Amino acid sequence: MRLAVVRETRSGERRVALVPALVSKLTDAGLEVAVEPGAGLAAGHGDEEYAGAGAQVSDGALDGADVLVGVAPPTAEQVRRTAPKAVIASFLPVANELDLVRTLRDEGRTAFAMELVPRISRAQSMDALSSQALIAGYRSAIIAAERLPRLLPLFMTAAGTVRPARVLVLGAGVAGLQAIATARRLGAVVSAYDVRAAAAEEVRSVGGQFITLELDTLEGTGGYAREMTEDRARRQRELLTPHIAEADVLITTASVPGRPAPRLVTADMVAAMKPGSVVVDLAAEQGGNVEGSRPGEELTIGGVLVVGAKNVPSQAPAQASQLYAANVVNLLLLMVDDGAVRVDLDDQVLAGCCVTHAGSVVHEPTRELLGKEG
Repeated sequence: MRLAVVRETRSGERRVALVPALVSKLTDAGLEVAVEPGAGLAAGHGDEEYAGAGAQVSDGALDGADVLVGVAPPTAEQVRRTAPKAVIASFLPVANELDLVRTLRDEGRTAFAMELVPRISRAQSMDALSSQALIAGYRSAIIAAERLPRLLPLFMTAAGTVRPARVLVLGAGVAGLQAIATARRLGAVVSAYDVRAAAAEEVRSVGGQFITLELDTLEGTGGYAREMTEDRARRQRELLTPHIAEADVLITTASVPGRPAPRLVTADMVAAMKPGSVVVDLAAEQGGNVEGSRPGEELTIGGVLVVGAKNVPSQAPAQASQLYAANVVNLLLLMVDDGAVRVDLDDQVLAGCCVTHAGSVVHEPTRELLGKEG
């Protein structure tokens, strides 16, 4: 069976779904690997590297392929070029890709959404959301440091003392913890808040100060927080307002796959920050934690710069591709048996991230979305 690695075509996407170092894991399992020319160039991998690793580099890599792997969702035309019962693995934000889901269903393809891999211990090596969130969290602190018109660390000099910048991170998942750790390494004083009680110890473990509010915690499933009522959200914003006003940098990271990001910060809360402060909203593509933020854009609210993040992992394509490719390979190896790919939806991991299979939409939330649209 042949696996095709596509060259990403969506604007700004610089990652690749398979790096040369991992080609042998698939060929050793009995798969042929074909790569579209230039697929890895933006991530620092030339065609000769793939050829040297045992892959075929061909313009027709996708034609009749039994498996397609990508980062962004494939186009309908790419789907139709694969074999009739092909397996496809990529990110697939179903709420934004319902037309593609219909195509995958109608064409009989089996599609796995990498962001839906269950957050269970057996699937940790396949957890693409976490691996890419690590990159995004690191980059968010770097973006803030670049945009902030002052230094982050403490300096004590003969000319006087330069106080350290204050950074506040909202959301202490993988991205939030990496943002905290990176800002600390850059010398800032960092505090953080999360609605989950377990986050307090994690924040302190990477050098942050945890903010405790007089509110109930919202522990959910799969490492995510439960949705909060509007009354609780309003009270949380009130209690966070003075902490945000004191910060030089605010980084927001709260999001849950398949749902709009919670609105944590209003425009009035941003305007209360000091002029020259910086806000980085990592959830901008999911609707934004910060009122007014827009993905890929920078705007000013009351003298405060608000950066709406867009595809941040792609800003570090080499390492992001390395981690993502390992996630994809580990997921595929669950299905490879003696050189053939067999989809077993009795497997908890595969069932959790499968969207379409054998002409049906098997992911219940996606079925509901399609039903709402008639």
